[in-house]
This record gives sequence, C-alpha cells and structure tokens, in this order.
Amino acid sequence: MSAPDDGPPSRDGFARWITGRASWPVLAAALLVYVLSAGRMLGVRRAGMDNAVVVRAARALLEGASPYADKRFLYLPGAVFAALPQAPFGNATLSRAVPFATAALVLAGVALALRIFDVRADSRLAAALTAGLGLFLPFQSIVHLGNWTAASAVAFPAALLLALRGRWTAAGVTVGLAVALKPMLVPLLLLFVLARRWRALTWAVALPAAISLAAALAMPRPGLFLTKTLPFLLHGQDDYAAPFDASWTAVLPRLGVPHHLAFVLAACAAAAVLAVARLRWRRGGDEALRLVECGALLMLAAFLVSRPSFLHYALVIVPALVASVVVRGAAARSVWFWMALLPQLAGVSWPELGSARRHAFKDIVMFTGMAAVLAVSAWRSRPRTARTVTVSGAVYSLSSDPGPRDPSEMR
Repeated sequence: MSAPDDGPPSRDGFARWITGRASWPVLAAALLVYVLSAGRMLGVRRAGMDNAVVVRAARALLEGASPYADKRFLYLPGAVFAALPQAPFGNATLSRAVPFATAALVLAGVALALRIFDVRADSRLAAALTAGLGLFLPFQSIVHLGNWTAASAVAFPAALLLALRGRWTAAGVTVGLAVALKPMLVPLLLLFVLARRWRALTWAVALPAAISLAAALAMPRPGLFLTKTLPFLLHGQDDYAAPFDASWTAVLPRLGVPHHLAFVLAACAAAAVLAVARLRWRRGGDEALRLVECGALLMLAAFLVSRPSFLHYALVIVPALVASVVVRGAAARSVWFWMALLPQLAGVSWPELGSARRHAFKDIVMFTGMAAVLAVSAWRSRPRTARTVTVSGAVYSLSSDPGPRDPSEMR
C-alpha cells in the first residue's frame, strides 16, 4: 500500500494540509458561491457593457464602418475580429451569457495558477480561492463589465506555467496572443528580458504587431486608432472613467497633490518596483515562486503609473499570488498581503468609500499594498546556498557534522 501524496518534500505542514483534497460538499459550496456571485449580475443594469463595446465595433466592421469611430472602443484591431462570433447574437442574449463566460475564464486562470505550484484542482486551497473570488470585488467588477481583461487573467498564469516547464517560446506566443486582444500583459515582456529569452520576447512582440497590422489593413479607416483612440488613451480616457482609475497619477490629484508632482511620484514608485522585480529575479529561490512574484511586480509597476488602472486588473495577478502561499517564504504568507486585499471584500462597508466613484481610494491601497509586501519580501530574501556537496558519489554536509552520509539519507 503506497503512502499518501503529501506534495513536494519541501512543503511544511500548513502547505501539505491546504493542498490536500477537499471534501465534495466543500468543493460544491465553493463553486456555488462562485456561480451565485456571477449570476447576481443578471439583474444588474448594463451587465457586460465593456464586452458590448467590442461587439459594437465588430458589428460596425460588418456594416462597412470603422470600429474606431466609437471613442469607447479602445482595443487593438485584432480584438474586432475576435469579437465577430458574438455579432449575430442579440444584446439581451449576450448580457445573460457574458457574465458566466467571463467567470469561466477567470476560473480557468485560477486552475492554471494552482498548476504552477502543483496544487490539485480539488484541494482545500482551490476551494478557498474559488469561494474567496466570489466575494472579491474585482471579480464582481469584471463579471459585471464583461471586460476582456479576463483573457489576460488566463494568459498570465498560462505563460508562467509554460516558462516554468522550460517552454519559453510557447510562453512568448501566449503573451503575444493576449496582447493582440488587449495590451494588458505588455509589462510581462520584461520577464523575458530578465530571463534572457530573446526568442520568446521576439514572439511576444512580433505576434501582436503582425495581427494588429493585418487586422488594421482589413478594416476601413484604421488610421483613426492613431489619430483618435491612442491620444484618448494617453490622456487617461475622460471624466467618465477618471473616478474609477486607481493609478497614482489619477488618485493623488484627488487628494490635493499637483498633477505634475503626482506623475513624478508615480514614475518613481514604478521605477522602484521595477528595480525590486529585477532584484527578486536575481535572488532566485523556488522557480515557480520567482516567476510569479517577479511577474506580479512587473504588472504592479504598470498599475501604479499607467492610466487607466482599474479595479479588475487585480485578477491578473491575485490568483497566482494566492496559490504561492504553499511555498515557504512567499510574500503571500505575510499578513500584510491579506490586509491589502481586505478592503476588497464584498459586503463590508467602509465609511466615505462606499460609492463607486470613491472606490479607487480602496483600489490604490490594494495595488500599492501588494507592491510593498512583494518588495519587502524580495529585499529580505537571500539566495539559498546549498548545504551539501557530492564528491565521488558520497554526500557531505556543510553543517557541523563531519561525517559523510549515505545519499539515501539526504532525500
């Protein structure tokens, strides 16, 4: 009779327990919370409105008009063709289907994030993460909007999982395809630079460029993207989106900081986070943890300075960071990591921050808090030096024990 699988031997008691198989009632309850959270959006006005903008652009293309005539369409040209399969369906049908489709994409991202750390999909951690997302305001936001950030929430852990398995070129292709739909994962290109994976970087850059160029040539007046859409994006969109923007450049002026100073502070913060990402990569350690934390730092650097930076962007990195809790020394094991996420718990009322237009003040705490926790963790960590050496088949310890040991005893 074989012993139960307790996971990698480096896991401690907590990790072995939380990665163990959950009972089916627990799994069913977690999935029910998740589905009900997505289902409650069916009664919400304008459900799936971000997806509706992309579908409207696809319909405009079919009618011979330019998708970029609509100032709300802010995606790359490839997204227009990706939305064409939705064009024949009515708005009422899409508003009912899109919340569940978005939730399914996020759940797929969760499964991939767990796979990075060899965690079962039926584990206690999987159940806790699934139920927790159902109560997580960024999840409720993305399901309500039907935002295509959900594709990046799948591509981010997928790319890291491929990189972990040594398939860097496939990781580059994955990032490139995601960027072709929405340039959310552009900061992740720096991960290929840090790893010196130039072929993967080439794919990640060339693929969206080729797709965007081909799609632009197939639509009327593609130049509107450069003359209308791009300036609109660089300006941080408009007054409608500004209250929901959680970047430093948007929130600090609302607190009385001059715009130019806010930009300088945001740029300095982003540069510091990028420096920490480089430090985290050089520190090494558990490879899965290094990929996840370094990738998260790169994304957070962009969230702090770029406009806009919305609440649901957190879903790109949070599942993988939470999954990393199984590794000793992970930043997710710090209580401060969870404190940064606490304001995003649904159903908890925060004085003066209850309205949607004030939510950005909680969001900036989340993004800044996660970046700070990851930075402190990277700064405190030290490269691990091997404590054993092998000479002629015998293993010797670098500790005070002078005697050689049998290799079987060192497992």
